[in-house]
Amino acid sequence: MTSLRRRLIILLVASILGVVGLATFVAVKVLGGPSPELTMGPLAHQIQYMMQLVPGHVPSSGDAPVTISDRPAPGFEDRKHTRVLNDMLRQNGLDVSAVVSRRAGQPGMIASVALPDHRWMIVDVPDVGPPRDVWYGFAGWMALIVLGATPVSIYFTGVLVRPLEMLETAVSKIGSDGMLATLPEKGSAEVRATAHALNELSARLKTAMESRMRLVAAAGHDLRTPMTRMRLRAEFLEEDREKWLSDLDELDRIADSAIRLVREEVNQDAVEPVALDALVRDIEVEMVSLGHAVTIDHLDHVFVKAGASRALRNLIVNAATHGKSCTIALARRGGQAVLTIADRGAGIPPDLLNKAFEPFFRVDPARTQFIPGAGLGLAIAKEIIERYGGSITLENRPGGGLLQTVVFATA
Repeated sequence: MTSLRRRLIILLVASILGVVGLATFVAVKVLGGPSPELTMGPLAHQIQYMMQLVPGHVPSSGDAPVTISDRPAPGFEDRKHTRVLNDMLRQNGLDVSAVVSRRAGQPGMIASVALPDHRWMIVDVPDVGPPRDVWYGFAGWMALIVLGATPVSIYFTGVLVRPLEMLETAVSKIGSDGMLATLPEKGSAEVRATAHALNELSARLKTAMESRMRLVAAAGHDLRTPMTRMRLRAEFLEEDREKWLSDLDELDRIADSAIRLVREEVNQDAVEPVALDALVRDIEVEMVSLGHAVTIDHLDHVFVKAGASRALRNLIVNAATHGKSCTIALARRGGQAVLTIADRGAGIPPDLLNKAFEPFFRVDPARTQFIPGAGLGLAIAKEIIERYGGSITLENRPGGGLLQTVVFATA
């Protein structure tokens, strides 16, 4: 956004500068000064009158309106004005020659007219053209335009990119539940329209997600009734009764996992700070009592504001079952609580690590099920952890096994 704003400002300033600069340059060229014909015409008549008053012998120039000299005026000749002046003098019937010259570093021109007695009549010619340092004035004019155009460009660029800034702000405020924050619908018509569209999008997205959650929850709940009937019927079977009951137990676990996933996604209850070390120790005691190989390395005493009990339990169960056994460690690092769960299993293939948090994910490509469950443990855990501002990463250990790292901000 900053880059777009900068480019728009530069584009607007350059456009204004280019248009005004080109117009000024053309105006200077077109209206820079009168043509030599307009300047030399009155001068030719003036010289004609002076020649009549001074008919070839001028005794002195003390009181005369002109200067008489033995040589032409110093300076470099202006060939164009010289040619025009001589043509006009001949048109007026004067058989004399004149030279128009400019003095270095001084404004105006000087006309030197040859007299019959080999002397020269020096006549000043006013310079009505643009000043000789016109480019300095042009540069100052351009600088003034830049100073005036820059704040105007900055203001209107801000107006132009405001809807884009609103989009950027809305995206940056998307919560862990995927919802957009409600935007105030005020400002210009475009800004209000953008805010309204984003709010409509957020409302529709929320409705769609809630509908999906209700569908999953309803499906999981409705499965319970037919499964109960099937379980009752299976009790009267003589053959394969245990297989039928095992499959029904698995279906029950899948339905229960789906319902728990929905509950975790829609649960927005506020939580209080909890002692994470005590929570981990309680989970370890529970897992050991259930026969899981769970040990604790070390636990720092830290508090976090997160409803993480079910999430951590899912992670530890996942490590203890799929990874055969696991070791838990909790450390305080600055303002963060870092929990690591290291197991001794086969790990996850590197190309499947980014899919491990997807619902119903299983490492076994043949989907062979050796361990009960629907594969929702990691998905639920990630949902809970990220909802409360934490993060979780998975990586394979160099010596074998999987390392789960959970990071929470300390309370």
